[in-house]
Amino acid sequence: MALDKPYTDIPGTTVFDAEQSRLGYHLNQFCMSLMRAENRARFKADERAYLDQWPMTAAQRQAVLDRDLNRCIALGGNIYFLAKIGATDGRSFQQMAGSMTGMSEEEYRAMMLAGGRSVEGNRVLGEDGDAQPHHQPQGRR
Repeated sequence: MALDKPYTDIPGTTVFDAEQSRLGYHLNQFCMSLMRAENRARFKADERAYLDQWPMTAAQRQAVLDRDLNRCIALGGNIYFLAKIGATDGRSFQQMAGSMTGMSEEEYRAMMLAGGRSVEGNRVLGEDGDAQPHHQPQGRR
């Protein structure tokens, strides 16, 4: 029996629910392995070989290799686990978030300091009759 998921039409948002958790279990476990220095060293020495030790899908492995965090999220990754990849690469969370929104770290920081992105795009499609899907967050207006 499929669950009713009224949240699936929030523009630009993948909700990390039980289904996403199951989908990304091994991807997220890989990310958590990067908390150990010896695992980070092994990953950095040969990323593909290290990833091949995890029963992830080919798409998940490629998304990690590409550092396509939006794709990782679509494939079940949880941002808090994915942050371990960024930390392994020496990237801040702001750098990672900026890359996910198509902004530089500076642009992302400025947007957040100005109060975050516009509320447009944060609504469910059709809410108040005018919400439209957005592919990229827009700056505050």
